Amino acid sequence: MQKITIIGAGYVGLVTGACFAEIGHQVMCVDSDPVRIELLRRGRSPIYEAGLEELINENRDHLRFTTDLGEGLDAGDAVFLAVGTPTAPDGRADLAHVRQAAAEIGRRLRREDLAIVVKSTVPVGTTRLVERIIQENLPEPKRFFMAFCPEFLREGTAVKDVLEADRVVIGADDLEIFDRVARLYRRFGRKIIHTDIVSAEMVKYASNAFLAAKISFSNEIANLCELTGANIDHVVKGMGLDSRIGDKFLRAGIGYGGSCFPKDTNALLKTAEDAGYDFSILRSVVEVNRRQAERFLEKIFRRYPGGLAGRTAAVWGLAFKPGTDDVRESPALRIVSALAERGCRPRLYDPAAMNNFRKSLPDLPCEYSVSAAAAAEGADLLVILTEWEEFAGFPLERLGGLLKEKIVFDGRNCLSRRSAEAHGFEYFSVGRPDLPAR
Repeated sequence: MQKITIIGAGYVGLVTGACFAEIGHQVMCVDSDPVRIELLRRGRSPIYEAGLEELINENRDHLRFTTDLGEGLDAGDAVFLAVGTPTAPDGRADLAHVRQAAAEIGRRLRREDLAIVVKSTVPVGTTRLVERIIQENLPEPKRFFMAFCPEFLREGTAVKDVLEADRVVIGADDLEIFDRVARLYRRFGRKIIHTDIVSAEMVKYASNAFLAAKISFSNEIANLCELTGANIDHVVKGMGLDSRIGDKFLRAGIGYGGSCFPKDTNALLKTAEDAGYDFSILRSVVEVNRRQAERFLEKIFRRYPGGLAGRTAAVWGLAFKPGTDDVRESPALRIVSALAERGCRPRLYDPAAMNNFRKSLPDLPCEYSVSAAAAAEGADLLVILTEWEEFAGFPLERLGGLLKEKIVFDGRNCLSRRSAEAHGFEYFSVGRPDLPAR
């Protein structure tokens, strides 16, 4: 059992801390937001994530929360820095929170030989920047060790992704600090990889950029399928069975969103730009993703050449993916806004993300519904933007009775095309032949 301090009780820090507590470590989470800390002390998670609140409550004996950074630094054998790195206006990662936390660590550090592990997703070179800032702010010289350990969490399955991680990457230029950090993870029983710090920083960005590339490639193939009459479902099934390719992240749709892929691809592009390298493949990945939502909107606009003014569009799904309430960079933000701009009346439903969507677009002229059925009742068309299971499993016979017209635009290929045809729907999806009006 080790004593671990997590600085930043946001998505990465809170999930990481709760999972460390689950395997028996004593964990203290530090955050500057007193409201968040008080909520956590009451056993409530400020984040919508499957299993997280249960994990927090099951491990109260191993998990504490405070706003006092000094208390956290005094308590931990290792300190994980997990503050946010949002996208700056120029596309780079905004390191303001990282810099601020590093300076505060330097001012408050009282003990020797502390292991400081950067967990935030940061550009190459940031861990050494953190080290310099800490040193510059120390009232008197102290010895400490630096490492970088990227997170590979997927929203909706984040707890599982920590407890059953397929790999743990630890960037440490010193074998002693690698061993110290590796001991914290060994009870997870997964493969632990040792790299230098700079390579570990690159692993995180390279991983997310490659997954984003798979999504954009699949969407490009889907667009070509629509022009040639092929079916993307059949194509990716044939591709995914190749062990060299695999079937993950090949699902066609309206593009990726969330807090990781858009931020990390843009940050890596800026890193390449700063290094004088033209990362043309990644620029194409980002551009394809941007266009995908526009192509989907064009399907809707073509179907209504007279315009959408006065029509009601039921919209199922606002989160960027199922299993989360996160709407950051969600394609739904652009698509719903564009519908409203055309005079359409959006009627929205999402099982988790409606509050966050409302905060993101507070002035949007729309209606929020209490259920998928309530959103669909009397609507002129249905637009599906997130692949929640309840949407995929919604009885089509019932759906046909709710909609004014049996017209569905499925941006995530949730519904079975064959079933849609059998139930008489006019059905438009991504990368599959359309089912026009009979």
